[in-house]
Amino acid sequence: MNRSMKLATLLATASFGVLAAASAWSAESLQDVMKRRGLNEKDVLAAAKTYTPTGKRDEFLVFSSGGQSGQVLVYGIPSMRILKYIGVFTPEPWQGYGYDDESKRILDEGSSIDGRKVLFGDTHHPALSETDGDYDGQYLFINDKNFPRVAVIDLRDFETKQIVKNPILKSEHGGTFVSPNTDYIIEAAQYPAPLEDDFVPLEQFNEKYRGAVTYWRFNREKGRIEPENSFSIELPPYSQDLSDFGKGPSDGWSFTNSFCSERYVGGIERGRPPFEAGCSAKDTDFLHVVNWKKAEELFKAGKGKKINGHVVIDLATSVKEGVLFLIPEPKSPHGVDVTPDGKLITVSGKLDSHTTVYSFDKIMAQVKAGKFSGKDEYGVPIIDMASVVHKQVELGLGPLHTQYDAKPCVAYTSLYVDSMLAKWDYCEGKVLDKISIHYNIGHLMAMEGDTVHPKGKYVVALNKLAIDRFNPVGPLHPQNHQLIDASNDKMQLLYDMPLPLGEPHYAVAISADKLKPHIRYPHGTDSRTEEKHPASVRAGSERIERKPGKVEVFGSVIRSHITPEIIEVTEGDEVTVHLTNLERAQDETHGFAVSKHNVNLSLEPGKTASATFKANKAGVYPYYCTEFCSALHLEMEGYLLVQPANYKAAETAKAKEGVAYTQKDYDGRVKANVDTQKVIDSVVGYITSVNYKDFPPVVALVEDATDQLNFAKGAKEKSEDFAKKADWQNAMLWAEQWFQYQVKAADIGLRAKTYLEQHGAKKVQ
Repeated sequence: MNRSMKLATLLATASFGVLAAASAWSAESLQDVMKRRGLNEKDVLAAAKTYTPTGKRDEFLVFSSGGQSGQVLVYGIPSMRILKYIGVFTPEPWQGYGYDDESKRILDEGSSIDGRKVLFGDTHHPALSETDGDYDGQYLFINDKNFPRVAVIDLRDFETKQIVKNPILKSEHGGTFVSPNTDYIIEAAQYPAPLEDDFVPLEQFNEKYRGAVTYWRFNREKGRIEPENSFSIELPPYSQDLSDFGKGPSDGWSFTNSFCSERYVGGIERGRPPFEAGCSAKDTDFLHVVNWKKAEELFKAGKGKKINGHVVIDLATSVKEGVLFLIPEPKSPHGVDVTPDGKLITVSGKLDSHTTVYSFDKIMAQVKAGKFSGKDEYGVPIIDMASVVHKQVELGLGPLHTQYDAKPCVAYTSLYVDSMLAKWDYCEGKVLDKISIHYNIGHLMAMEGDTVHPKGKYVVALNKLAIDRFNPVGPLHPQNHQLIDASNDKMQLLYDMPLPLGEPHYAVAISADKLKPHIRYPHGTDSRTEEKHPASVRAGSERIERKPGKVEVFGSVIRSHITPEIIEVTEGDEVTVHLTNLERAQDETHGFAVSKHNVNLSLEPGKTASATFKANKAGVYPYYCTEFCSALHLEMEGYLLVQPANYKAAETAKAKEGVAYTQKDYDGRVKANVDTQKVIDSVVGYITSVNYKDFPPVVALVEDATDQLNFAKGAKEKSEDFAKKADWQNAMLWAEQWFQYQVKAADIGLRAKTYLEQHGAKKVQ
């Protein structure tokens, strides 16, 4: 039986097995399963609300910070299936991020700080790009709390494209937040420090230490932050926290809260009470109200001063020009959130049981009338709190963050101390519902809950502790994201999802249909620039170029072959390997790793990536594809041969083949190839008999299969040429290669056929 017939038999056997398994499964009723697993009807209802059948997709995608991993996590709702990690501030080997030359350049933009190489990031607050206050699915931004940085992630391919370092901040927590049309991205300081890089003793804290909020200008057309068109506003030495941009009537203003407005400097080593005592003594802290549009005008008019090459509008100018105002807020707040209509601002204090709702109209009335209750020590006008409050609602202990529902006036607020989530009406100022979570909720996330048109349906509690929720895995527990059904008057807890990467701090959710990512790159794309890579190659144009001390490889990868298969260099050479993935089929990613050289590339279809390394030790180093890509994945290999300096090859006998092939072997191989071609022809016949051109994924598969068949044709011709010379060794091997290309073409063709059958392809007339 030839291999093609064996394959058909195996497929038939597998189909029978599936039917038998389905029959056996149907013998067990739902009640049987519930009894066996100890489930009640509430459990089954929760499961039904989250279950996503095979082949189906989620309604929403979530982008969650990865905390100390320096990465971003992506998962779906309602399934809570983790889909991807995105490398941002730290290397991520699966994607080759930080290993190929192209992504190293991105990391290097922001990884050298004060002469030190930064080895980690602490991602905190992701933000999605917006158009007219709604998510548009184009870009994601994320901050690094430890080394004040902001990254830009392009959602066409979920890859990090840019990292910018903040030139004046020493720490930050309050980033990232975007304006309604993504003109600017906010990044606010956390712990006050000198904005310059000079040493200043803590005894001069009030005089020389400062806070700040940076407005990074984003160029939508280029998809990049423009540091040269960005500016900051100097703030008093309070610890700034989170921010939000106004929208609708409040567009042009931004809001940043604070804690430790006492400006207390601890030092138990000096016999003083610790920070936590002095930083929570007052009943209120300050909400910073910033006219950022006015500040932008001042920046463009040259009214700022340069610190470390970055323009800063100082406190005196902000006060004089009416840019900055303060409002008392409940002490130790940890979130400021503008309502979808832009008319109200909610703030919660961790050490207060209330959430306060401010009226933007009332704030503007006080500003226009010049009615202030006084000034702080730095001359910033303070607006009387009572004059601008819309409602103050007692929600529970430890209120933190607020997100909004699709229903008017409905909000959700996390209660850290109570380990609860509160649903409430911010217009009327009343609690609607509460639900317990597990445990110590920090942020929460509603579906598009900080846009002008929230979607409702679900809320996710981002809990800091998991304690007893999951199987024990040692003292370091995962964190727990809990999915809550918010579609009805009463909330229902549906699902516990452990997150085992970093401390996921905040997350944002977007309707999945707003995302339009690539499924492949145009041939030879540098994914970090989205432009044609200068070192990309087409099949047949692969080459190796040599200069003294340098070897440059222009190669390709395709199932199941790396070209070139042998790279010979001399000890001490600098080697650069450029590889282009020639595949067009969806999900046909290849990898490239070289033994002992820290080389690891991820090559998605159409992508070109490079790796530069020093061949500093003579030896033999295998290289291989790291992604299981085909039946002959393990055979997708090659050798880097690093010859010693001054090495001279000795005359050696021709290498002996492992197996000697005969004409009989060749004839048998050719017969199997002919039979395989009949199978391929039948698949091609089906595809061309239907409207396959109406299905872009199939068109790409057909192009890929056609390429493979063209390669098969070339291998067939070579095998026949060697057969004419009775060189059965080479004839057989080229016939085997001919078959390998056929297998790849058949695999692609069958995928295309299945897709057409599942998506209702119609016969063409």
